[in-house]
Amino acid sequence: MDRSLYIAMSGAKQTLLAQATNANNLANTQTTGFKSDLEQFRSRPVTGAGFPTRVYAMNEKPWLDLATGAMQTTGGDLDVAINGEGYLAVNGADGKEAYTRAGDLRVTPEGLLKTGSGLQVLGEDGPISIPPSEKLTIGRDGTISIIPLGSGNATTQVQVARIKLVKVAADNIVKSEDGLMHAKDGKPVAANADVSLAQGVLEGSNVNGLTAMVDMIELSRNFELQTKVMKSVDDNSAASAKLMQM
Repeated sequence: MDRSLYIAMSGAKQTLLAQATNANNLANTQTTGFKSDLEQFRSRPVTGAGFPTRVYAMNEKPWLDLATGAMQTTGGDLDVAINGEGYLAVNGADGKEAYTRAGDLRVTPEGLLKTGSGLQVLGEDGPISIPPSEKLTIGRDGTISIIPLGSGNATTQVQVARIKLVKVAADNIVKSEDGLMHAKDGKPVAANADVSLAQGVLEGSNVNGLTAMVDMIELSRNFELQTKVMKSVDDNSAASAKLMQM
């Protein structure tokens, strides 16, 4: 098989992988606290006998874009955003501790504090449960205070829990397919008192929709180019076969 065909095929395959990453970013332009995936192409030499100038393309995700998304003031008692660096601790679908910047919280009928995607928010002593209340306040340090329902005193606040806020070093963080962050070493991260919250604010996605659309067009043209190369190689092979038959 002509090596140029393999090189074009690998380029087309990696372009499709890059399109999948870009499409996922584009689909999450309105997702609260979403962090976009970065991708890049890298040339790798073809091993084995042949010309040393022959290379093939490889797509990879070198890093995450951890830039802060746009802050949106909502005024909601259960909407919070991280000030600066840091994450909210949640219970992932696999039962392990994970981290997110999505602060669109809600209280279930059972009194559990969860994120908008249904993940249990963790406190310093485990999952947080909120008793029935007339008013709920979340402090800068993650402390949750309520005015109990039917207390008869609208000024008496009771502290019920404290959201676990953590900082994860950039070289110790990995993003899973569900969009949650995890520590690379797999160990729970200790709470950090330096992380603070803002109530009534939500952090939006850090995906630039315009840039993602331009990247999609560029990747589509790149894929088209690779398929044209494969077609040219096929045409050349057919012409060579006819010459051999003569």
